[in-house]
Amino acid sequence: MPTDRLDQVVAAARKNRELREQDYRERALKIYPWICGRCAREFTRTNLQQLTVHHRDHNHDNNPTDGSNWELMCVYCHDNEHSRHLEAAAAGSSSSPSGSTAPQLAGGPATHNPFANLKDLLKSKS
Repeated sequence: MPTDRLDQVVAAARKNRELREQDYRERALKIYPWICGRCAREFTRTNLQQLTVHHRDHNHDNNPTDGSNWELMCVYCHDNEHSRHLEAAAAGSSSSPSGSTAPQLAGGPATHNPFANLKDLLKSKS
């Protein structure tokens, strides 16, 4: 049956992903202090499950042994970071060269000046 084979492939892929995630998470927790890289919240063994590994380049397969692509974040900051990244991608922008995922302005800086004609408008009202 083809569905049995598909189920086996999906189950194997999930198992491999979980093993890979466990591996880099354990390494990241050994390398970095247990502090969120965004809000600076400190973690202990009792709440360590709320500390996640964020991939700076958003590529979960890029796991250098020195941890240079990882950043520890609490689940809230991690969700916020991914939301910002998705919003920037949806807006058609990319990450800045400095590594920030803040949305870039499409087409460059704003050129519209809403007060350019204010003096003339005020004169016409008086």
